[in-house]
Amino acid sequence: MTALARGLEVLACFRHGEITLSNQELAQRCKLPKSTVSRLTMTLTKLGYLIHVQESGRYRLGTACLALGSALLNKLDVRKIARPMMQELAEFSGASVSLGVRDKLSMIYVENCRSSAALTLTLDVGSRMPLASSAMGRAWLAAVPQEQRLEAMEQIHGLDDLAWPHVKTGIDKALEDYRTLGVTCSFGDWNKEVNGVARAFDPGNGLPVMAVNVGGPSYNLSPKFLLDEVRPRLLQVVRAIEEALPV
Repeated sequence: MTALARGLEVLACFRHGEITLSNQELAQRCKLPKSTVSRLTMTLTKLGYLIHVQESGRYRLGTACLALGSALLNKLDVRKIARPMMQELAEFSGASVSLGVRDKLSMIYVENCRSSAALTLTLDVGSRMPLASSAMGRAWLAAVPQEQRLEAMEQIHGLDDLAWPHVKTGIDKALEDYRTLGVTCSFGDWNKEVNGVARAFDPGNGLPVMAVNVGGPSYNLSPKFLLDEVRPRLLQVVRAIEEALPV
């Protein structure tokens, strides 16, 4: 692994909601020697990708990371096209409507719209959803070519051999739902108090497969409401996004 790849692995260790990490925590997550991580954090700090918090000796992401992320998001025209339609769907459903792309074994939000009339999830741009158990992740698995799906499933299997049979059952059910309903579902699978449905699409122009999900607290979004009322509108929104994208 090159120094660049290792440096990127260090930056990827920071999860949504985490402010600081120590060299020891970074070393554990990267599975690298602490001495190697110390050299990497020193270099990343000099370049502005990390900030060294003197009082605690820990590290937080620097402004150079923000510049990189902003540059990427600003170039994603699909966000601008999708947002008005996503917001309308959020208001109808009383839920959160998000657009995401795959990053390793997660889906990461690149756009998020919330209903102004109801309590919704507090997730936002940059939040991550598990590939195997979230509606969005399952939609991605259902939409990509079989070779890509099997590769991802093999990686998911490697995370927990004992849990794999249960996880695979959920994925298989999602693939069948996608064929018959046009969406994937996660009714308490990712979080027992959260329900959601999702649909994926290929934006073209070299961009990866993306997915739109509608989700929220289970007491506010029943499976019946999501399937009977939200699902048809979600399918319409995704079709409209596809038609509006430049060829």
